[in-house]
Amino acid sequence: MVDPNTSDLEIKKGPGNAENIAKRVSFGMLPVPQSRLVIWVNIAVSLVIAIIGFGVGFGEGLLSAQQVILFGIVTVALLFLLLNYVAIIFEDRAAALERETEVETENRRLRLRALWRNNIVMTIAMGALLALYLLLTASLEEFRSIKNLIAFLVLELILLFAFKVSGYFASGRSAFIGLIVLGALIVISAFSIEGFLSAPNVRAILLFAAFLGIASVGQTMVALLGGLDLSIPFVIGAANIALLSLITAGVPSYVAFGFILTLGGVVGLINGLMSFRLQGQALIVTLGTGFAVAGFTQIMTSIGSKFAGNVFGAVPGWLSNLAAMNGRFFGMKFPPTIIIWIVIAILMIVGLRMTSWGRNLYALGGNRGAAKLLGVSELKYWVSCYVISGVFAALTGALLLGWSGGAFIGVGDPYLFTTLAAVVIGGTSLLGGNGGYGFTVIGVLVLQVLTSFLLGIGLQYEWQQFIFGLLILPMVALYGRSPHIRSTV
Repeated sequence: MVDPNTSDLEIKKGPGNAENIAKRVSFGMLPVPQSRLVIWVNIAVSLVIAIIGFGVGFGEGLLSAQQVILFGIVTVALLFLLLNYVAIIFEDRAAALERETEVETENRRLRLRALWRNNIVMTIAMGALLALYLLLTASLEEFRSIKNLIAFLVLELILLFAFKVSGYFASGRSAFIGLIVLGALIVISAFSIEGFLSAPNVRAILLFAAFLGIASVGQTMVALLGGLDLSIPFVIGAANIALLSLITAGVPSYVAFGFILTLGGVVGLINGLMSFRLQGQALIVTLGTGFAVAGFTQIMTSIGSKFAGNVFGAVPGWLSNLAAMNGRFFGMKFPPTIIIWIVIAILMIVGLRMTSWGRNLYALGGNRGAAKLLGVSELKYWVSCYVISGVFAALTGALLLGWSGGAFIGVGDPYLFTTLAAVVIGGTSLLGGNGGYGFTVIGVLVLQVLTSFLLGIGLQYEWQQFIFGLLILPMVALYGRSPHIRSTV
């Protein structure tokens, strides 16, 4: 009952007045906003999306014309209902805002800020994925398919699930997200690309993942201390041509192999000593060392040859068997390099977590000052990590020689970016003290499965680099916003 003293204006403003109720129920159960403009906008949006659906449906030819029309009509109806519900929610919220007190308004603003802070990484990731899909759809005609649209929607939903559920993990949040993304990529790739899960393709993915995983061993260890090693691709290329040059000159292959690994360790030793003395300049030092090593190796191997940067010769059978796609392991058609990587991964994960050496490494990366007070030698650990990085980079170059059958100085070029990408996407912090090789394994597998998927849908190398860059941004934001471990000790 309305108070007779209440003005007409107050009656109209009332949130539950009869006029508003009549507007809401004028079409029975159909939700209708109060604004006619909103209604027409909702109709227009529904029709535009339906028209796009008609175009895709008739263009793909997967459904009959009757089915396409039926699905289009259902899409218009459901989308129109959904948009009306959303519009009504916003109208009711606007009415509620008019009745808010100053205290309630301030509390609402604080809640919105907290919501934005907690979901900014997820928003960036999902927005980047949407932008990528739209860009690919606009640029590549072969990408415009209903399968890719479904794959995109599924990946968005899985990404949303991963970010929401990962909040319940006190540590390893980025690793959890990486595992979810890896699973999603495998499912989507298997759905979109015929033969993706075939034995030859899985074997190829694991082999290239092994090359990248071995090259990323040193990058992970250096990153745990808060450093970077940009000499890795140059050492890979130098080891690749130097090994075949020594074998061609008559040096026994096993001796040449060991000598190349030793030289890789020497390069790492130089990197470690110089970057330690020039604190904060590891990036510049390792990049300069890498250029010098690659240039010197080309000079030495091109003496008496017209082909600088390329060495021709016969690769030993044992080395080809180690890394070639048709390599065999105890009679099984399985490249032994994959087994080598698995063994290295187990030793690295166990060594970093279960030994005092590994714990000291984390301590130095987390808080150098506190680690020094405990008697941990920063110089020893810093230099040893760079030595290990050099050895594994040289090992990668030698294995790539067995895979390709020829030596080329530029064989390591892709690893300048991908080793960093694997470490970052896996979740190891470049600030040091957080992460590990297990995280890098996740990053390596994500990159290789993604690469196989992109090749399967016909994307070229430059698109792969672009997409890898988009992957790194949200992952950097994810751990970059987290407090460094030294601030929690």
